[in-house]
Amino acid sequence: MTNSANPLAIAQSIAFWDERHQRLAHTYAGGDIVYDDTANEMLNSLRVGRLIDIIGTFSRPAAPVRVLDAGCGTGWLTRTLASFGHQVDGIDTSVQALATCRGRARADGRDGYSLSRLDEWAPGYLYDVVISVDVLFHIMEDEVWAASVRNLGRLVRSCGRLVISDHDLETDRHWGDYQLSRARQRYVDLLAPDGFVHRTFVAYAFRDNNAGFHVFDRTS
Repeated sequence: MTNSANPLAIAQSIAFWDERHQRLAHTYAGGDIVYDDTANEMLNSLRVGRLIDIIGTFSRPAAPVRVLDAGCGTGWLTRTLASFGHQVDGIDTSVQALATCRGRARADGRDGYSLSRLDEWAPGYLYDVVISVDVLFHIMEDEVWAASVRNLGRLVRSCGRLVISDHDLETDRHWGDYQLSRARQRYVDLLAPDGFVHRTFVAYAFRDNNAGFHVFDRTS
């Protein structure tokens, strides 16, 4: 495990990402910092393909799949999923990123955006699928991370699906001051009381990136 000398508190993390979205191009800002924009476009395309397999391909105008993109950044995934006929909410803590989202929102209204932390989002309805891509391992404060995981799980309907990206680890691992991957069992233990079963881990399998999607189904 790599120790972090100065892990970012939640307020610092929100400020860090807002500044990053102001400074960097939209793909790069929410992507892997070791890749250029072209490589991040490739990574994003690959992840969409993985998510199509995970979510499924069925959606109707009269009964769209309702999806939450938790930590949507500038909304590349939100808009892409909406283009498949899903009804997608995107939430983020970055005012700058959400301004970009709203400027690029689809005319058909299938993507909507709100300012919220993951642990505070309470829309008054449940989702068929909740997705959080490369967000939770940037939450350094354990109590905020745990509250975020629990809240995302409680937003999933019975027999719905929760998809969380992280590494598939036996123990926690610090990657620096703003990234901490938690062990798979920690996710399992948090979500099991709400009826979730861990189904699989789907790796990105892109270059040297070992992250991927933990897939949980809510059975009750």
